[in-house]
Amino acid sequence: MYRFLLSRQWVILTLIALLLIPTMIELGFWQLHRHQHKVALNTVIGDSLAAKPVPAESLTAPGGEVKHVDLYRRVTARGTFDTAHEVVVRRRTNTDGEVGYHVLTPFVLDDGKVLLVNRGWIPADGAQTEFPKIPAPARGEITVTGRLMPDQTTADSGIKNVKGLPDRQVMLINSEVEADRLGRPVLAGYVEQTAPEPAGGAPELIPDPNHSDIGPHMAYAVQWWLFSAGVPVGWVVLARREARDRAAQKREDTAKAREPAAA
Repeated sequence: MYRFLLSRQWVILTLIALLLIPTMIELGFWQLHRHQHKVALNTVIGDSLAAKPVPAESLTAPGGEVKHVDLYRRVTARGTFDTAHEVVVRRRTNTDGEVGYHVLTPFVLDDGKVLLVNRGWIPADGAQTEFPKIPAPARGEITVTGRLMPDQTTADSGIKNVKGLPDRQVMLINSEVEADRLGRPVLAGYVEQTAPEPAGGAPELIPDPNHSDIGPHMAYAVQWWLFSAGVPVGWVVLARREARDRAAQKREDTAKAREPAAA
């Protein structure tokens, strides 16, 4: 009755089903891992934002890296802004989705080291081949507070590090690249400034990250696992339907074959 399962069509269909099942299960676990990563990151962000600010140099150093547990940790630093070596980070959006720049300004500490400070977002009003007009920061020695962030990479951000950009424009914030450009020791990572607030609200400070949303990854994981369970069920349904249709066709052929004999 089920000898048709040995046909070429059904052998191919069965092989596809056998490949789909583990693939969908693996995709489910991939989404589960993304969910777990999101939950863990939200916990780190929440803990970091709730903690009291600490000196930046207690968490980062030249040539090092920002630890995962220190992401978004509030840090402070005292020094002066070096606007002469300021750069802008291209293709960054604000809270309204408008495309512009992030302003990256070296902050020279009292010991001579440099901390990269993302002072916030400005609109791209002019030609992107020209260096935009940037509101000046506070002059003289000040204390800056902000959220500690790791160096940006293409692998983590998905942003292609385009070469041949106009002078003083970059795609990614990277302390090693800036250290080579400045010729000075630069602390790993950078800081998203939160205080002092800029005069006139420009640059527009980057808001705190939303760490309450866990995303749809768990729902996607369950969905993939339901799909994997549905494959063998679907295969059985199709096989039984094929067997039923073949049996009906055989009965019909038998009945037609008997008609002339009965006449």
